[in-house]
Amino acid sequence: MAKVKVHVFLKPGVLDVQGKAVEGALQGLGWSGVSNARVGKMIEFDLADDVTDKDAEVKAMCEKLLANTVIESYKIEIA
Repeated sequence: MAKVKVHVFLKPGVLDVQGKAVEGALQGLGWSGVSNARVGKMIEFDLADDVTDKDAEVKAMCEKLLANTVIESYKIEIA
């Protein structure tokens, strides 16, 4: 089994409301040096060894379901 991690994050220029909330909360708790906080998501799963082109398969998963490619980018890690 291959271990797959997909990191999904908003593209630059897309307002990250959750990131702004985290940034404000951290500053409110005394960490005044925090800025430009962005919040993303990570999806982990196992992929069967018999999948021949793992990169292409995971990319197809991202394009069809895991990421909204209009506003999000993604990075794939396969180990």
